[in-house]
Amino acid sequence: MSSREKKDYYEILGVPRNATKEEIKRAYRRLALQYHPDRNKSPDAEEKFKEISEAYAVLSDDEKRKIYDTYGHAGLSGAYTQEDIFRTSTFDFDEIFRDLGFDLDSIFERFFGIRRGPPKGRDILMNLEISLEEAFNGAEKLVSVPLSEVCSACGGSGAAPGGLKTCKTCGGSGQKIESKQTPFGFFTSVTICQACKGSGKFVEKKCTTCKGSGYVKIVKNISVKIPRGADDELMLRVPGMGERPVGGQPGDLLFVIKLKPHRIFTRKGDDLYIDLPVSISELVLGSNVVIPTLDGKVEVNIPNGTPPGHVLTIKGKGMPSMRGGRGDLKVRLKVVIPKKLSNEHRRLYEQLYALDKPFVEEERKLFKD
Repeated sequence: MSSREKKDYYEILGVPRNATKEEIKRAYRRLALQYHPDRNKSPDAEEKFKEISEAYAVLSDDEKRKIYDTYGHAGLSGAYTQEDIFRTSTFDFDEIFRDLGFDLDSIFERFFGIRRGPPKGRDILMNLEISLEEAFNGAEKLVSVPLSEVCSACGGSGAAPGGLKTCKTCGGSGQKIESKQTPFGFFTSVTICQACKGSGKFVEKKCTTCKGSGYVKIVKNISVKIPRGADDELMLRVPGMGERPVGGQPGDLLFVIKLKPHRIFTRKGDDLYIDLPVSISELVLGSNVVIPTLDGKVEVNIPNGTPPGHVLTIKGKGMPSMRGGRGDLKVRLKVVIPKKLSNEHRRLYEQLYALDKPFVEEERKLFKD
């Protein structure tokens, strides 16, 4: 289902946009119990169950909810894969499904095609600066990223050939088992072996390639697609390019968009602002002025009698929105006062001053009361 076809997550769960986490959780529990296909045999139960589960996975996570509230489905599709949306919320799902009597692993694999396996490596977070023009048009940037990869010489063990030995403390089990006699009988505790940190092995001789770390530093050029309308703090995710644990799934590479200041335009949401220098005479008499936009020049009309500081709005000439459509261009009229006057210029201003004085005095009556 495309982002445009998807329903609003708040509507799906039947909660207001300012709902608390607890309210969202209660709504999902009720709906999960109602629509789980093992309990509900209606033809649309499975699709409804998938729909409410995706909505809960997003709205129960602070980061994903913020992106969704700001950019909608389009923002999420740039930051997360389907698997990522559910992966970071599995703790909440575990708790809810356990209480409802459902098996989380079978649900994830059956309905979402997600098999929960070895732990995932940590995500790597990086800032990515883009220009306003790149945000306006969309872009594809090649970014050099320092990464760590599992050392091919030792396979991530950190040991030279023959240099990996079985831990003598735990006998290779990676665990320390202790039994104690208590008034209630024997009590057995199982803890991670501190000598080998749970691996069951220890490095007797370090790998010369990675110096025993199990990882080597590399630099990769990563292609990142910038969607049209991207704004500050938008998160873009490149799956599988994060930390790579031995025997586990690699994490992801997260780029946080940082918008560079522009020499002409200021951005606020999907609207753009520009300061247009004007003279007093242009405001008094009215004028037509050609101004730049990000996609060509337009002519703006300044009506006669316009006050200084007035903001004119040009519809649909702002930034493209990731939700569809475009913002507006706001033109602020900034009066330019000449700092040096020629004799002729001064003479004309003195005449204007004399002509304007009665009108100004009329407006100043309030100060005299």
